[in-house]
Amino acid sequence: MGTKEEVRERLNIADVVGQYVRLTPAGKGRLKGLCPFHNEKTPSFQVDTEQGYYYCFGCKAGGDLFSFVQRTENLSFGDALRKLAEQAGVTVETRYGERSSRDIYDVNAFALEYFRQHLPGPGLEYFHRRGLTEETIARFELGYAPDGWDGLLSSARSRGLSDRQLLEAGLLSENTQTGRVYDRFRGRVMFPIRDHLGRLVGFGGRVLGDEKPKYLNTPETEAFKKGELLYGLNFARSAAQGGGELIVVEGYMDVIALHQAGFDTAAATLGTALTAEHATLLSRLEVQRLALMFDRDEAGLKATLSGLDQVVGSKLRVRATRLPSGKDPADAVMAGELHAVRQALAGGLDEVHYRVEAAVQKYGVATSDAKRRILMELLPRMQNLDPFDESAREMRRLACEPLGLKPEALQDWIANKAKRKTLTDTHLAGMSSSPQGDHELALLRQILLAPSLLAKLDGQTPWHNETVKKVLLAARGARSSEEILEVFRGQPEEQLLIRLMFEGRDPRAHSRAATEQFEQKVGAYAAAAVDDIQAGLSIESMRAEKEALAQQMVQASAEEKRALLVQISELQRAIEAEKRARRMQA
Repeated sequence: MGTKEEVRERLNIADVVGQYVRLTPAGKGRLKGLCPFHNEKTPSFQVDTEQGYYYCFGCKAGGDLFSFVQRTENLSFGDALRKLAEQAGVTVETRYGERSSRDIYDVNAFALEYFRQHLPGPGLEYFHRRGLTEETIARFELGYAPDGWDGLLSSARSRGLSDRQLLEAGLLSENTQTGRVYDRFRGRVMFPIRDHLGRLVGFGGRVLGDEKPKYLNTPETEAFKKGELLYGLNFARSAAQGGGELIVVEGYMDVIALHQAGFDTAAATLGTALTAEHATLLSRLEVQRLALMFDRDEAGLKATLSGLDQVVGSKLRVRATRLPSGKDPADAVMAGELHAVRQALAGGLDEVHYRVEAAVQKYGVATSDAKRRILMELLPRMQNLDPFDESAREMRRLACEPLGLKPEALQDWIANKAKRKTLTDTHLAGMSSSPQGDHELALLRQILLAPSLLAKLDGQTPWHNETVKKVLLAARGARSSEEILEVFRGQPEEQLLIRLMFEGRDPRAHSRAATEQFEQKVGAYAAAAVDDIQAGLSIESMRAEKEALAQQMVQASAEEKRALLVQISELQRAIEAEKRARRMQA
């Protein structure tokens, strides 16, 4: 029997890694390429052919050829050893702990042979009625499990297989009261299920009549874990890798029909929702995008996106789509509606856009509390600041517009774990990107310099910034900025006020004389600034009103449009007059 070292001696690590990574020379005995374990644009992954090791200077992954195959193919060490031993032409001993999966593969291979032998008859007629060609039937190794309680069992016993082996592979069922065993699959067309490496891990069976259950899968075994498997992925993975899009459907026949029609990235879950394990596997295979194609109405698709595992959304860009006819993909292909399939795949609901829109519709954006709820709901998906996480980056971008936030400020808030725990009005004010928000904060800064200027405010300004509104109400009667600050001591607004006070001071005024001179001029400076800021707020308010009137014109009648145009013209004249007044004062 061969050993690990014998396999290592016969294989060159560069040849093994080169099957997955395009390598180029990087010096004597070294090669470099793009790391297969994380997204990057500049090669930081290197292979040392003399030492037989690889290392990534980006994600710090490293090891020998065995660990590379383990990580790349999501294999146990035993399976990686066997895979490499096969390449090297070496036979290795199977350890006791690794035998059960290997036995299951062998038993499943026997069962596949049995099902294929019994395909002619009802099974083959069914597949022909569904429009499958002989080539497709052979490619997907379709078969039939005949009626009868012990057809497979008797055949297996004649081949020297034990009942225990068939039970461990999920091919038999057992009556717990009598101990009698019998064939699990009877009177069903059979779909062999292979994992992404092509290993035969189990089966799915469909009845030809109305019996229940309609579909029956292999139960959970050492090899068959349905939350980690996607039917057809062994065919679809190569076409979907490297930026391709995997089409996820609901049934075996949907997968097969789509492949036969040329949609070679189709795969299906095994009666489960997409799981975190699915996402981890697909991202490791460099699949970046998913198109969920289900025969559901729009409400059903939205429910699917709402319930999507957060890990799936964080690792993959997901869309949900359906055929306009409401048919499932297999029926649409059989009816020759290939254009409809292509059209459906070109559109659909984008999961990132949907989550942002749904949160905005759910809470609105009229108040600080509503904005806070939206951000906290979206935070789990926005908080990954990895520049290669396209979904998180896009969600942050989409959230900024309806909430009126500065992208860089939102990113800073997300990066600060302490601020993420409690999202205050102060944080929201600092993140605001609206002109009104900026003007109002500037006005508050001048009031902190000279509280007496509060008397200049007419009391009718419709404040957009809740923090500004709160502070100005509390500041009435205050004689100094310190008195205003004392009102908010220990409250979330305190840090904002301190920052505004600091920004309002002249950074060059270091000496006491310079400070006194600066304080003497503060009143005049602040008074002029308040006038200017109030004028700016007035202009922004009129602009917002003008924009609202312009939007009303889209749905207005001809007579209503004339009236709206008059109002817009009057607002524009008022804006120009305010601008002239500001220039004269300057």
